[in-house]
Amino acid sequence: MKLDVAIEHWELKVPFRIAGKTWHESSCILVTLQEGATIGRGEAQGVSYLGEDPESLLAQVEAVRARVENGINREELQSVLPRGGARNALDCALWDLEAKLSGRSIWELTGITPGPVTTVFTIGLEKNPAEMAAKASAAHDCPILKVKLDDDRPLERLQAIRGARPDARIVVDANQGWNFAMLQDILPACAELRIDMIEQPLPRGDDDALQSFRSPVPLAADESCQDTAELDTAASRYEMINIKLDKTGGLTEALRLAEAARGAGCRLMVGNMLGTSLSMAPSFVVAQLCDFADIDGPLLMKSDRAHGLRYNHGQAQIFGRNLWG
Repeated sequence: MKLDVAIEHWELKVPFRIAGKTWHESSCILVTLQEGATIGRGEAQGVSYLGEDPESLLAQVEAVRARVENGINREELQSVLPRGGARNALDCALWDLEAKLSGRSIWELTGITPGPVTTVFTIGLEKNPAEMAAKASAAHDCPILKVKLDDDRPLERLQAIRGARPDARIVVDANQGWNFAMLQDILPACAELRIDMIEQPLPRGDDDALQSFRSPVPLAADESCQDTAELDTAASRYEMINIKLDKTGGLTEALRLAEAARGAGCRLMVGNMLGTSLSMAPSFVVAQLCDFADIDGPLLMKSDRAHGLRYNHGQAQIFGRNLWG
């Protein structure tokens, strides 16, 4: 098996801001595995808040080049690399390669029945509430909005967005930007504003106050749950788990986490790290098992890969095998 890995940069339509960080482009690694004339591909951005970047992912993949090119399967890969973006790119490339070599689709390999997926459309953090409300209004064909917030006037921003989009379902992502006192203060108003869910309000490792807390709005773990090893603690603090393939280290572990989280009584969301459609495709598979899907990455970028996902009024359509799987 031949391995190729490269760093790529994809420009965003506009700067994308969350609590504590701004992106102007989506940087990733592209892993290509070739066996004979058959090619499998995987893409990963990495987990930036854990120190990953494309250069570190590239180095991780290169470090296991000989092991991969000598032949490796997905189960073996789980112990060869730790969770994270490098394993994700390789794992997804192996899934793609297996599907193409076997002549079976990803749906046949996983036993999952596909259907279109309504994705959230993300409203990035802007300087003032009016800008965010304008973006929400412009996304009038997207029925679910995901609003990025920090500790600067979060309620005022939500009120402006709700005023602009009284019809929309709204979920919030604080990206670890609040403290427990702020969360307690804002929750009653969030309930009145019909907020469906609040994602990662408190910092990873500093959310033990949620252990016995009963929230009027469902809370979701993102940074606080990377994979199945962290599920027990997260499930005792949150009602929902946001699964991201860069966190789990690929589709293999993501499917295990989805099954385990459901068994623990958690609802599910699948998220993304601003990738192209090649990154969204395996997340689309997980989305079939989820209550919410955040796979709008390509909608935020100036260009996408050939044969990319098609979106219609906020709904991502089933992708073709010429993209992945």
